[in-house]
Amino acid sequence: MKIIDWGPDLKVSQLCFGSLVMGPLQRDIPPEKGAEVIKTALDKGVNFIDTAQSYRTYEHIRLAIKDRTDKIYLATKSHAKGYAEKEEAIKEALEKMEVDHIDVFHLHAPRATPDVFRERKGALECLHDYKEKGIIGRVGIATHAVPVVNASAEREDIDIVFPIINLAGMGILQGNRVEMEKAIVKVNKAGKPLYAMKVFGGGNLMQERKKAVDYALSVPGIEVLAIGMASAEEIEVNIGLLKGEIDQEMLERTAGPEKMLKILNFCTGCGTCIEHCPSEALDLAGEKCEVDRDKCILCGYCAPHCPEFAIRVV
Repeated sequence: MKIIDWGPDLKVSQLCFGSLVMGPLQRDIPPEKGAEVIKTALDKGVNFIDTAQSYRTYEHIRLAIKDRTDKIYLATKSHAKGYAEKEEAIKEALEKMEVDHIDVFHLHAPRATPDVFRERKGALECLHDYKEKGIIGRVGIATHAVPVVNASAEREDIDIVFPIINLAGMGILQGNRVEMEKAIVKVNKAGKPLYAMKVFGGGNLMQERKKAVDYALSVPGIEVLAIGMASAEEIEVNIGLLKGEIDQEMLERTAGPEKMLKILNFCTGCGTCIEHCPSEALDLAGEKCEVDRDKCILCGYCAPHCPEFAIRVV
């Protein structure tokens, strides 16, 4: 597996271990079991792990990386807007993963507009203060929005960008797949590294994984893919896809059953979930919430915000 050189402080594996799927928002794997899966990936050459404050997978990662001597790069993110809130998020990440350095810390802003840089001015200042202290390596932004990726290319306070991009264009906001490709190219030309999220459309493209990987890597500037994994078999398949050493039989065998976001009958139609959906896939239909399955990327971000616990990824 290739190592991508983003500078002396960041030489990352082409496959980034996405930890969202093993957390309580999705498969809810116990930390001890999740740590064993992460260790398997590390033993196979993956050295880059992506997480977030909201994923609640810091304990999985802590258990996986403790006592290891090989270099492991960590990226996390939080929705914090102000300085104090961001500082608390940084401290939480350091303490819960038991590390003294975070290689990449993002503004977690999937639905944001370019106003995010003004709205989260305090959070950005905090990240850069901690960068000056040597506690954070790079300051980035994780986003689904085309205009935010475009704006990031021109901002000196953003070092790295984590955009959504996939074959089907699922989850892309304020633009389409072609426009996102152009925005990514703009960031790349500005000399900033990027890595891609949701290359399998949150699981919607499991039957087309080879095409999905080939497509993502064809976008200039995208060399590293963050893919959610929760088993040794998934790690093996994804490494094989990146190496070009995967057979159709294994792809078919590991595709798994089709998943969907389900709104249960006791939904009260309060609409709380709608504002937390990063893909604008939820809306009210009469007295109930409904899902646009062409937009839903199965992230599960909405579920914790439902006061009736009426949302499931099944």
